[in-house]
Amino acid sequence: MSKNRPFVLTIAGFDPSAGAGVLADIKTFEQHRVQGFAINTGNTIQTENEFFEMQWTDVNFVLKSIAVLLKNYNIEAIKIGIVPSLDYLKEIVFAIKKKSSNTKIIWDTVLKSSTEFNFLDIKNQKLLNEILTKIDLITPNYNEMQKIFPGFNLNSNIIPSEVRGLLLKGGHNPNEIGVDYLHTPNNTYKLVPTNKDCYEKHGSGCVLSAAITANIALGHELKTACQKAKTYTENYLLSNPTKLGFHYV
Repeated sequence: MSKNRPFVLTIAGFDPSAGAGVLADIKTFEQHRVQGFAINTGNTIQTENEFFEMQWTDVNFVLKSIAVLLKNYNIEAIKIGIVPSLDYLKEIVFAIKKKSSNTKIIWDTVLKSSTEFNFLDIKNQKLLNEILTKIDLITPNYNEMQKIFPGFNLNSNIIPSEVRGLLLKGGHNPNEIGVDYLHTPNNTYKLVPTNKDCYEKHGSGCVLSAAITANIALGHELKTACQKAKTYTENYLLSNPTKLGFHYV
């Protein structure tokens, strides 16, 4: 395997339209020239416009797959997508950190699909905070942020102490459309879009978090990884007027 192709992993759902989930992540990984692996947290029946059915993967099966991959490959970064519960997420995150403490974890905090299917309810804030101490970056949009941290001041530069890194996506920000804010314990960075006239896409959040994962594995520091991923995602959004985009670097 070429040293120019670091290993990355997506642990997420399977979307047969390939607009979101592990298929979208793998497309993104390949365009970034990283070697991508995938573990499926659940099968869905959906199109880019409509959601029909969800079948979750048993967490023990997921954990066995994680163990095999981490034993055989030096995985630099892992992106986590949809999960059915915080307990499920905790098992995954803690298993990764136990077996490979230096592997970076990016959690795309998908609570609801773009086709309006609810994946995860935040019912235990204490458990969530415990999990967040092990995750290097979360990528909520404004709606998700309000559910993850009720009452959080979105205009504040202060993030909860448990959060190691937070990219607040601007797609749902009525005042600054497309402007993202990267919060770290020491700094806040404003990431401005190069083009606001983008087409809506199914799975754009998956693409963004996968692109961040790839860029981190390629050795970029967090701010640069997020900026590069934002540019990649904008190109994806501009690729055509339908809800299923084309992938370019």
